[in-house]
Amino acid sequence: MGVDIVHQRSPEAIRTFTRALLRDLQALERLLADGMIETGVRRFGAEQELFLVDAAWRPAPVAVEVLEDLDDDPFTTELARFNLEANLSPRVLEGSCFSDMHAELDDYVARVREAARRRDCEVILTGILPTLSKSDLSLDNITPRARYHALNEAMNAAGPGAFRLRIRGTDELIIQHDSVMLEACNTSAQIHLQVTAGEFAHHYNVAQAVTGPILAACVNSPLLFGRRLWAETRIALFQQSLDTRGADLHMREMSPRVRFGGSWLKRSVTELFQEDIAAFRVLLATDIDEDPFAVLDAGGVPKLKALQLFNGTVYRWNRPCYGISNGKPHLRVECRALPSGPSTLDEMANLVMWIGTVLGVAAEVPDLTERMDFDDAKGNFMAASRLGLGSGMTWLDGESGPADRLILDTLLPLARKGLGEYPIARDDADRYLAVFEERVKARVTGADWALRSFGNLKSAGTLGERLAAVTAATVRQQREGAPVVGWEPAELHEAGGWKHNYLRVEQYMTTSLTTVNQDELVEMVAYLMHVRQIRHVLIEDSEHRLVGIVSYRSILRLMSEGRTRTEVENMPVSEVMERNPVTLAPETPTLEAISRMRKHRVSALPVVKDGQLVGLVSETDYMPMAYHLLEDALQGE
Repeated sequence: MGVDIVHQRSPEAIRTFTRALLRDLQALERLLADGMIETGVRRFGAEQELFLVDAAWRPAPVAVEVLEDLDDDPFTTELARFNLEANLSPRVLEGSCFSDMHAELDDYVARVREAARRRDCEVILTGILPTLSKSDLSLDNITPRARYHALNEAMNAAGPGAFRLRIRGTDELIIQHDSVMLEACNTSAQIHLQVTAGEFAHHYNVAQAVTGPILAACVNSPLLFGRRLWAETRIALFQQSLDTRGADLHMREMSPRVRFGGSWLKRSVTELFQEDIAAFRVLLATDIDEDPFAVLDAGGVPKLKALQLFNGTVYRWNRPCYGISNGKPHLRVECRALPSGPSTLDEMANLVMWIGTVLGVAAEVPDLTERMDFDDAKGNFMAASRLGLGSGMTWLDGESGPADRLILDTLLPLARKGLGEYPIARDDADRYLAVFEERVKARVTGADWALRSFGNLKSAGTLGERLAAVTAATVRQQREGAPVVGWEPAELHEAGGWKHNYLRVEQYMTTSLTTVNQDELVEMVAYLMHVRQIRHVLIEDSEHRLVGIVSYRSILRLMSEGRTRTEVENMPVSEVMERNPVTLAPETPTLEAISRMRKHRVSALPVVKDGQLVGLVSETDYMPMAYHLLEDALQGE
């Protein structure tokens, strides 16, 4: 997310910043025209995002404290207090560059892990943390930096209201959220590849074309809030979590801030910046103390601060980047689509494959845009996000087939050939490409492993325990360093004990609810209780707001009153339901929930969030906890 800023909100400040943005773009055009962009060197870099988790394998909001312990430049904050980022050193494509970066990455992860353990926490590399819950995404967990609060305020001001999320996979997720914190569900392993000004357009187009097939073998984010969604749910989640478009603009075409793009790049990197400036309003504005033309006239290199800040609020999956290395300006293509994890070895294999494929295809197919339709590249990207290696791909000249065959038969040979043009140590690239190849041949991605583990635990434990077990097994096998193709499935005992999964109501509440409206027949309620073997039916209105509850006791009481069959048959639920029932919030601690049940002498409590019904907790949900407590007590005798 870059350095902190002081966000200026006034219209005049926005206009001043916009002028600086336009001047930066003009200055970049001058840099290009004067041939000042660095050539003759091929560098690459990476950024590693990660989650911090506590002893219950849930998000641990201690990033600021961990950073204070680390006190080192490579590490920086992310949006949420349970995320961190490490910036790896840029390297020239030569010698043992990949092994050297891998060693640096392992060292950084180990240092974060050591600092986290001092606070009883752990590190996990994963695209989406399985144990995340919606309550973890409150503004209480936003990192206390001006930039993040400014971004949240700006996104809320630019959008139509609450951010809405709807993703369909094996399961379906439909929620809305009132802040930008949904973005904090995602962590990635970003890759940077330096290119010259003259080759930028071609290499960028190639990156667009190959990212879909490569992503198919890198997917690692299949679970969100306990739902099985896309193989790489990050793609849908990130786009929808930062979508400021309104739904009430009839048939109007508007670009989302998170996007793949709409067409091939024709000539220059400036086209991308021009397109983004034309399509999106300035979200963040701050004072800019640099006159780029004055810097150029003095023989210096401008930082283009306004352009870089603006570019950080437009989220292309392959993003253009401007930077300065050793006093020389350069251009990079940044791939943001690949997730964090499963292991650092897998991540390095992904990096080597992506860089090699971009370079190999760029050299082999100089007429790419004439041989491939842009919509096919975009379709491949979306198919990979949904289905991983199970997706179909369309390649050059309309040739189509399974993703794994395209990778094994076409892209891997091109990646080897592309890297072979550089003075890289003989075994350095081969090691990582072999890991990638083995994963594709075995058809085992991080997403496949997580879903298989989750499925194996289907009849064991609570949902919270199953998600914790998957998370714990991920951390354990990441520490061992093996690639995901050799991972063992998660086992329930890895969740770390039943107590961790009964800390808050949302970990075990029932979310598959049986509800009716208040005008429904009492007879229908009795029928539902009988058929579904339940003791409570919730009453809600058309906006999913709770208006009452009917218990099994209420039905028995009605029958004991001697009502005639005709009276009961025509009676609406509103006559027997308990109005204004006692409720809980999802984040309510378990002891407080039990205390509230005892105090009000009720056997079930509806769970309500932001005025809407989201779950139910009943005495039955506490039976496993009572069993475990009794078992622990008897074993302790």
